[in-house]
Amino acid sequence: MHLNVKKGEMMRDKIQNFLRGRYGTDSLSKFLLILALAGMFLPIFIKKAFVFYYAGLLLLIYSYFRIFSRNIAKRSAENAAFLRKTSKITGFFRKKKLHFEQRKTHKFFRCPGCGQDIRVPKGKGNIVITCPKCRKEFQARS
Repeated sequence: MHLNVKKGEMMRDKIQNFLRGRYGTDSLSKFLLILALAGMFLPIFIKKAFVFYYAGLLLLIYSYFRIFSRNIAKRSAENAAFLRKTSKITGFFRKKKLHFEQRKTHKFFRCPGCGQDIRVPKGKGNIVITCPKCRKEFQARS
């Protein structure tokens, strides 16, 4: 039994040494892995969709290339560009989730002047709301 523990530790050390200095996973590689798996499973449901299988296989290979890459600066730049391009979409859903979580205690209004979202506690009746960004005042029912 003592020998098996040593072998397990040796294997773990070998894997850690191999992964040392590698880039690892990030948002782009996770996205590519999900796309790859979806593309590889699509032919199960749709006949004659083998092209998606091969595209998924290529995405899988590219994702693992990024994960095991030693060129950390270039992979970081790729991930930053991906995050910049997807920030509007993710920000939209993050804001919707936040509004949904706070729907019982707060009401959200949009400023007619600048479009800023304003959070107001519920149950205060008719109130005058002052936009913190443009200082425009408007009436609403909370």
